[in-house]
Order: sequence, then structure tokens, then C-alpha cells
Amino acid sequence: MTWRMSDELLLQVKAAAAGSDRSLNEFVTLVLSAATDPSTAGSEVDMVRERLRRGGVTVVDYEPSRPVGTPAEVAAAGERLASGASVADLVSEGR
Repeated sequence: MTWRMSDELLLQVKAAAAGSDRSLNEFVTLVLSAATDPSTAGSEVDMVRERLRRGGVTVVDYEPSRPVGTPAEVAAAGERLASGASVADLVSEGR
């Protein structure tokens, strides 16, 4: 198989192959396999992301804007929130 690509892309692909300690042929084969067969992805999350990408959904890694609490802190906050008035009660009272 041959195809045309820019010199810049060729340099980037060669660098990526070298960075993963693979030959250019091994790297291109790996990339094409991953692009066409989700089961070749490295983890379950990668497979799901590949399926979503194939469906036209862009997946962006989520970076919280502030630290997330420990599981115990999250559970305690949930209990505090659940102990107040319900939305239905507030609506029926006209608040």
C-alpha cells in the first residue's frame, strides 16, 4: 500500500513510531488496527471512546475545575442535601 502525505505528517508519524519504540510499519499497522477494530484498543475505556468516535461523538477528558471530595465527603454532602425540603414541597408551597 502506498499513499501520499505531507512531509510534515511523515515526520510526525515517524516521531510517534520512534517514541513508542516501534518501526514505522508496526506503528502504522497498530494505528490502522485501532482505527478499524475497537477491540484492539488498550483498555475498555479506549474501546468505548472509539465506539463513540465512530458514532460521531467527540469525547473530551474531563478535568474538574476544583478537587473532588473523598467518597466519604461526597456521601456526607449527599446526606446533607437529602435532609432538606424536597423540590416538590417547595413548589407546592409556592417558594
